[in-house]
Amino acid sequence: MLLGGILLLSLVGVESGGWFLTRVARRRVPANALQTAFFRAGHAHAAVLLVLGLVVGLFVDLAAVPEPWAEIARWGAPAAAILMPSGFFLSVLGRDPQRPGPLFVLLWAGAGCLTAGLVTAGVALIVAFAASR
Repeated sequence: MLLGGILLLSLVGVESGGWFLTRVARRRVPANALQTAFFRAGHAHAAVLLVLGLVVGLFVDLAAVPEPWAEIARWGAPAAAILMPSGFFLSVLGRDPQRPGPLFVLLWAGAGCLTAGLVTAGVALIVAFAASR
């Protein structure tokens, strides 16, 4: 329940990011093509991964997945929702960057968390289904 509340409130933060994107699109915030693309990707990833975290959490709870598997499954998407957008946003800070900076590695860290969470959740749900038969 706590994680669900946190994820829902985090979507309000993503909503404010949408306002920032409208400022970029109207050229009120200077951004080159790379920055604009990365800002959009970061915003989209944040929203989708937060919602995915809500869905995975519900399935894990409904299936009564045992610990520690439930925690790995439950936190994979939310961790990715922090790391991946951070990689998109922070790797293109500055004036007119021509390529992503070193903080792009956060994108790959998030992808690892997402993969671990989804594989754990998927296997746990299949095992729970098989055990219920």
